[in-house]
Amino acid sequence: MNQLQTKPKFSLAIQSVKYKNLINNTLGDPKRAAKFIASISSAVGSNYQLQQCDAGSILTAALLGEALNLSPSPQLGQYYLVPFKTKAGTYVAQFQLGYRGYLQLAIRSGQYQDIDVIEIHEGEYLGRDKLTGKHKFEFIEDEVERENKPIIGYLAYFEYLNGFKKSLYWTKEKMEKHALDYSQAYASDIKKKTQYSFWTKDFDGMAFKTMLRQLISKWGVMSTEMQEAFVKDQAVINEDGNYDYIDSPEIDLEPIADTTIEEETEQNEEEKSTKKIAKKVNLDEI
Repeated sequence: MNQLQTKPKFSLAIQSVKYKNLINNTLGDPKRAAKFIASISSAVGSNYQLQQCDAGSILTAALLGEALNLSPSPQLGQYYLVPFKTKAGTYVAQFQLGYRGYLQLAIRSGQYQDIDVIEIHEGEYLGRDKLTGKHKFEFIEDEVERENKPIIGYLAYFEYLNGFKKSLYWTKEKMEKHALDYSQAYASDIKKKTQYSFWTKDFDGMAFKTMLRQLISKWGVMSTEMQEAFVKDQAVINEDGNYDYIDSPEIDLEPIADTTIEEETEQNEEEKSTKKIAKKVNLDEI
């Protein structure tokens, strides 16, 4: 009998005294705890793949999202509970922060005047300034025309309340290499022509997340909440508080059919700069 068969389903486990005590002790408010149980039970109940996952991994991932005051709603895209099946035969749920979750946590810190990430379309990149090497852009004003142009890169930027600014630009080719290098799920999708990973299903959303992670981790103000979210992003969180990263070269796993699998792990990047997001932008002033 495998591990999956010996453990109760989430719908039963969540009603156990052990899990109810854990939730109540963590949240500290019976009404909030009841609302949390109802919300997570509904989310798991509507997702067959999550129902196959270890109940403890679901609960601890969801509690982290709740502690960060983020919503698991796919429509909001703040964080996700992503199911994986390991080759050992067990199923686990992974906590994964969405790019909107990064934006929420950054804004809450109260340090940012502005922070955002956008795609760069064909015709908007003007090359580098000959003296400074900074990137230059000129954005297409007509939104319909702009949306019909292929995406060639991604730009993330922020400005502190004190006026300090920083930005980062990656080409789409660099982003694709990053995804292939650091996500087994995406590499498997490309090889097998499947569509399980978030990189395959929503490449731009994952690219936005990558840009924000790179930018904030190097130059941004990171609140305690942001630090915790950053460290535990893409981890399976155990009931003892320890966490394991999956979708990495050291872990054998396979995607559960008909679900989404997200991964984004950091690599070294070069510093880029921007002047402003406007009709015409000269990046060497930021």
